[in-house]
Amino acid sequence: MASLFTPILPSLLLTLTLLQQHPVHSHYHSSTPFPYSSAITAQSDWKPARATYYAAADPRDAVGGACGYGDLEKSGYGKATAGLSTVLFEKGQICGACYEVRCVEDLRWCIPGTSIIVTATNFCAPNYGFEPDGGGKCNPPNAHFVLPIEAFEKIAIWKASNMPIQYRRIKCRKEGGVRFTVGGAGIFLSVLIRNVAGAGDVTAVKIKGSRTGWLPMGRNWGQNWHINADMKNQPLSFEVTSSDGLTITSYNVAPKSWSFGQTFEGKQFES
Repeated sequence: MASLFTPILPSLLLTLTLLQQHPVHSHYHSSTPFPYSSAITAQSDWKPARATYYAAADPRDAVGGACGYGDLEKSGYGKATAGLSTVLFEKGQICGACYEVRCVEDLRWCIPGTSIIVTATNFCAPNYGFEPDGGGKCNPPNAHFVLPIEAFEKIAIWKASNMPIQYRRIKCRKEGGVRFTVGGAGIFLSVLIRNVAGAGDVTAVKIKGSRTGWLPMGRNWGQNWHINADMKNQPLSFEVTSSDGLTITSYNVAPKSWSFGQTFEGKQFES
């Protein structure tokens, strides 16, 4: 748990990943980090929420937060990211989901006709020392987004601070396939799953070696999945199911000679 340096923001849960990260370039890379609504496919109606921001010097830029993605720049998410309050975070299942966000209701601070697309990469922890309508901005039942200031300033003037917004779930667009970063030790196998298109968030994972059948993995935290099984010296295949019920199967993604810390690329969901 770490506290933000900006007093107007609630505390955020910061969780470090020990898995080795390799560069991934997504549709939301920092070269074009804030695509607009002409490029999106909506999966829900607009809903009300509020948003605050954190400063560029915040260490979250490097550690990546409670979803386990590590360095968000190297992972391909750039500054188009968001920390979500408890009612939105769904205990980490929502990690990887994409949202379109726009400023509403305040002509003084909103930048008209703008919206941003962000990926859920972090958790905005509740602060029960304050009321939900006071300093506890991420307390239930509040729907709240914490954005990098670079993203916030695409839709509102920074002086706005705690802004009313609208958000809607959209399909994620990614370049390349789903990435699997293999970590662990001995028979403990941990796999970080990222760069997921379509729904973006993962609800079930299975793994298969050349000497095993399909084995279900459990969610450890965020989008880190684990299993206790001796999978060494055999090629690894993965079956990934997203929150919309779609499943992709990537056979022999990791070769027989795989080792802990390596990242492999599999098939991708349609976006």
